[in-house]
Amino acid sequence: MNLQSEYAFTSQRMVTLAANGMVASSQALASQAGLEILKKGGNAVDAAIATAAMLVVVEPTSNGFGGDAFAQVWMDGKLYALNSSGFAPALLDREAIRKAVPSGEIPRFGWESVTVPGIPKAWGSLWRRFGSLPFEELLAPAISYAENGFVVTPVIAKNWKKDFEFYQRAIPNRDSALFASFFDTFMKDGKTPKAGERYCFPDHAGTLRELAATACESFYHGALADRIHEFSVSTGGYLRKEDLERYEARWVEPVKVSYRGYEICELPPNGHGLVALMALNILENFHLQGHRWGEDLHQIVEAMKLAYEDGKEYIADPKCMRVSVEELLDPDYAKARGALIGEKALDPKAGNPQKGGTVYFCSADRDGNMVSMIQSNYMDFGSGVVVPGTGIAFHNRGCNFSMDPTKGNCLAPGKYPYHTIIPGFLMKDGTAVGAFGVMGDFMQPQGHVQVITDLLDYALNPQQALDAPRWRWRHDKTVEVETNFPEKLKQELIERGHDVVVVEEAAGFGRGQIILRDERGTYTGATEPRADGAVACY
Repeated sequence: MNLQSEYAFTSQRMVTLAANGMVASSQALASQAGLEILKKGGNAVDAAIATAAMLVVVEPTSNGFGGDAFAQVWMDGKLYALNSSGFAPALLDREAIRKAVPSGEIPRFGWESVTVPGIPKAWGSLWRRFGSLPFEELLAPAISYAENGFVVTPVIAKNWKKDFEFYQRAIPNRDSALFASFFDTFMKDGKTPKAGERYCFPDHAGTLRELAATACESFYHGALADRIHEFSVSTGGYLRKEDLERYEARWVEPVKVSYRGYEICELPPNGHGLVALMALNILENFHLQGHRWGEDLHQIVEAMKLAYEDGKEYIADPKCMRVSVEELLDPDYAKARGALIGEKALDPKAGNPQKGGTVYFCSADRDGNMVSMIQSNYMDFGSGVVVPGTGIAFHNRGCNFSMDPTKGNCLAPGKYPYHTIIPGFLMKDGTAVGAFGVMGDFMQPQGHVQVITDLLDYALNPQQALDAPRWRWRHDKTVEVETNFPEKLKQELIERGHDVVVVEEAAGFGRGQIILRDERGTYTGATEPRADGAVACY
């Protein structure tokens, strides 16, 4: 990959270069927390945990203690993958939903959408396997800022206000025992902080201290688990301490495809990194050329649509999937899907492969170890359920379950839902090239494909790949584009039968980070212009 490019788009800033270590995240304070750990002699995993904890404090609009996490870790010459997403509580099933919700659908707010959280377990699991510094040191920066306050950044202030207005409208009983703590924690005195204002999270600080002292075990087996259990019981929830006690994060084998001589690595289901891999598998059969970018873009969009329809149809808890990962990634199946791509936009349908809210961040250390990690509330602040006095805000990942009993992703106790958060990793000839990711629920595979094609097909540098105007497929033939998307490309999509919609809100097009390492051992870092991000290095 080149650090220079002839691509017509003008990037907003240069890449960041360093030799000893690097952290890239959507918040400068989080990146600095990770860098502080690297300078103390910590490794890339130590830095990732410190960054993750800080993001819970300074970017509450996207992640919290009660969410899920995934990670890919390159350590000592091997790639590892951690799935720290949670399952449905034993008391939560389709009948419980039908009794609690007149519509029979899983609601966005309340206990019905809460699955067992995995973020604290991810931090503890990563540290136990790879950490080098005492766990208490890793959470110290986050504790300090939660207790003493942090200055709210512009993008977060904007999202916080927007979310507050939405939650106020959507939760009419906000003074109830179930929701009062959410508003007390995140919307003090009925308002949200403006950019530049200092905000404190004393409850977060207390929970972080408890997690630091127990390497996160308190959340699943100790005092924090007791408080979660008691609040759930008292407010009609389904989550119990027994669910927390039997939860473990899962170490899994990454899945990968070959694309332009590189290996693109994602986690296997229940996450939908497979969608990005299926799209790239299809595109491997096409020759993309920058000078005919309109045709290229049409082919990329069509491949993405076909892969997404397969993902929506087949991805679920692995033990419930009707087709295998190997079948979905079969090269012959990719060729068959690619053959459907013509001159005009498709109305995509799932194929038959059988024969017969989120924050992303990455870190790297002086020894070449790297972490690609992501954690999420799912939708903004999540379910609106917060355990009083703890700052533990639960995600609403259960909204991704289906209520259709014929689907592999149908809600059932102990089942993992279809998951949208996916950290990516890039390799070549069996060695690490770098960590990348683009957060943003169902935008994420689309962001991964756009970043990878920009890097490998068009030779953009990492910052150019993140700065470039993005598109996202929504449904049928509808493709949304950012306001700065080139007019010529919009017109070419329209001519090919796509319904193009210009969207002013940039946040929905994802927010990414990239760290790559070259043969000299030099790190190249880039951060997302759609967030308040920063690359910290030394």
